[in-house]
Amino acid sequence: MDPTNRGPEDFSEDRRDDSTPAHGGSRRPPVSPDFGQPVPALARTVQLVSGDHLLTVNPVDGSEIEPCPPGERPGRPVKHDAAERIELARATRPPLPPGPALPRLPLLERQEDRERLVRLLARGRSVRLTGPSGSGRTALLDQVAEDCLGIAPDGVVRLSGHRRSADDLLHELFGAVYNAPLHRPDRALMRELVYEVGAVVVLDDLEFGGAQLDELLEATPECAFLLAATPDVAAPSADSHVEEVFLGGLGRGSSLELLERVVGRVLTDDEAQWAGDLWFESEGLPLRFAQAGALLRQRDQLRADPNVFDEHGFFSDAPVDAPFDSADGYDVPLPSLAEGAAPAALLASRLSGSARATLRFAVALGGEIPHQAHLPALVGDQHADAALAELVAAALVTAVGARYRLAAGVQVQLEAAGFGDETVERARTAALHYAWWAGHPSVGPERVAAESDALLAALAVLVPLSADDGESPASVELARAAAPAFAAGLAWGAWERALRSGQEAARLAGLVSEEAYFHHELGILALLEGQLDRARAELEASIGLRGALADKRGTIAGRRALALVADRSGGALPGGRTAAGEEVPDAMYEESQSPPGGVPAAYAQPEPPREAETLVSRPTPPTVIGGGKAPTRRSIVSGTRRNMVAAGAGALLVAVLGTVVTLGATSHKDQPPSDKVNTNPSASAGENGGELGADKAEGSGKGGGGSGTSSAPADPGKDGIPGTADDPTPSSSAGQPSDDPSGTKSPDAPTKSPTKNPTKSPTKSPTKTPTKPPTKSPTPPETSEPPETSEPPETSEPPTPPDTTDTASSPVAPSVSDTVM
Repeated sequence: MDPTNRGPEDFSEDRRDDSTPAHGGSRRPPVSPDFGQPVPALARTVQLVSGDHLLTVNPVDGSEIEPCPPGERPGRPVKHDAAERIELARATRPPLPPGPALPRLPLLERQEDRERLVRLLARGRSVRLTGPSGSGRTALLDQVAEDCLGIAPDGVVRLSGHRRSADDLLHELFGAVYNAPLHRPDRALMRELVYEVGAVVVLDDLEFGGAQLDELLEATPECAFLLAATPDVAAPSADSHVEEVFLGGLGRGSSLELLERVVGRVLTDDEAQWAGDLWFESEGLPLRFAQAGALLRQRDQLRADPNVFDEHGFFSDAPVDAPFDSADGYDVPLPSLAEGAAPAALLASRLSGSARATLRFAVALGGEIPHQAHLPALVGDQHADAALAELVAAALVTAVGARYRLAAGVQVQLEAAGFGDETVERARTAALHYAWWAGHPSVGPERVAAESDALLAALAVLVPLSADDGESPASVELARAAAPAFAAGLAWGAWERALRSGQEAARLAGLVSEEAYFHHELGILALLEGQLDRARAELEASIGLRGALADKRGTIAGRRALALVADRSGGALPGGRTAAGEEVPDAMYEESQSPPGGVPAAYAQPEPPREAETLVSRPTPPTVIGGGKAPTRRSIVSGTRRNMVAAGAGALLVAVLGTVVTLGATSHKDQPPSDKVNTNPSASAGENGGELGADKAEGSGKGGGGSGTSSAPADPGKDGIPGTADDPTPSSSAGQPSDDPSGTKSPDAPTKSPTKNPTKSPTKSPTKTPTKPPTKSPTPPETSEPPETSEPPETSEPPTPPDTTDTASSPVAPSVSDTVM
């Protein structure tokens, strides 16, 4: 149901509450107060297709964007037929002011220019008509457009270049030729479609030239452009092949004839002399003579009745008892030459109060005249729409596209006369009115887009004052209401300007939630335009602000849009998020492959990187427990000799010990080794059922390697050297004998250097061992793969076992356990 027009079903018996009488009568108050919250009005959402995206304009939480499903994709746009083109051309013209129709002024001294322009356009040439403001360019364009109706297959398209870029004009040309409601094609398709347009494009108030104009002309090779611009606009490039036609002022005779047409009578000698001086001063601009004619009409009214403008607040300098002539009426002097050259203040002073109030709003809005339908609400007079007719008759306004704005030079003249004293208050009043109007459900987005110039002008005035405009600045309210309407009306140039103005206003006012909304919308707009980096930055800013405010719905909308940005850019989202926005572990990290023999226990598992930059990242070297940089697989397997000896010292020491014991047992079969090695034995009955095993080292890193039957792996320690995990002293790391016969060593005992041992150690370096180790050696501890070492040279003589008797009897000889240590 329409909330403003309630139907009979809203008053049925089942819809009445206790406070509604059954048979009419007054409404009585409810028995108990209503503590429920009022139901908010439904937000106006619009769905449209832009490229391959489906955009849902949501004015509450922010617009939502997703890939357009195949069933939602519109077909290829088709062109308007002749009847539709006529209706659209009528909509592009400014509305007629209320009241009697004003006489149409003739086009003097322009016939030659008119024929030349039509001739060039008929041959497919583009022409730029250059003339100063007030030279009558718009009137000439109207005549040429009527002459070119049957030249091009797509007819004549009227566009306005006022505050429009080349991209805006291309989309407006597409909308004027093709029937594509709620569809904004992407750049490629749009250029393909406008490439096929064959029309005469009449473009007034062009504000750019050079490369932008070349881009516009290259995109539409089948169109002939008639461009109207002022001399201060950049000229077309030399390669554009645009014809130049300069439009100057009128001659003296034509200027006097135009003045007579405006006044509606023949000029007197004094008036003709005054008009001649005005022609010399204004260089024959038609606008000046149209305004001068309005001054003479007002003079005629004063001569008939000096009090004719008293009701408008104007008091003429002529006294009431001025001399009266039956033929000429009251004696009212001619305006001075200065008043004729700058007549805005004098003309405005003789207008109605509504017209003067309209001029004040126009000055506050930078020259933009609000639509006549808004004047009653702004001015406070229900008949204020008639003020537009007064302004048009006084030549104080001129048509710009489908709207009106102050004529050239009028803004400065009115500001000097005091019409700009209440600019801020007028702009705030206009902003609050437009905010209510743009957000009303009954107002279509096309109507809001047509009034975009006035809305943006109000924003330009109020944004710098947002910090001092209270808790809810009018600029933020206007931008919040107008931006979704601009988006739904496909006026994306105005949409971007409104969003940027609203974001700045919200930042100055400290409204974090509103600032987050504008950042979100700017990110959506950038995504639609293919600017992924800017879209990512805006969306991340919006998500951060909404996350601080605990705005769950807005954060979800931002994450969905950010996921689409990541999908379009082909990369991962920052912060370890998936395409749906959830946080997950870094699955893109690829671990380094372990060595074949396994990773040593001293090497910790490397932590995965926080954020994977590429799909396959370089393996991270493992970290050594206890500090230091761990060797890579190359350094473990095929390093230098020093690293080989350090890495396999424990295993090599056990192998040498096993060789010595085995050779001694096999060479003296008549004397068992147990009878000889009976002093300070290092192997004793263990706790596990009397097994013979090596004594276990006490402490960390100070126990030597065990016998071949030991199952405990040796601790590689630092840099792969056994026994150095905690003890930095390298004296016992190479398998040198120890003086502690028990196999343990106190922490305070000094470590003896190998060079001060008085006896020869039974074990030597692998390169100096005269015997070849047996094939079957005790199993080394389970560690990483030992490095390949060079075997000792083979000898032809049988190995000679060491003299165990002398060794055992020597008081200082090291025991087997000492050797192990």
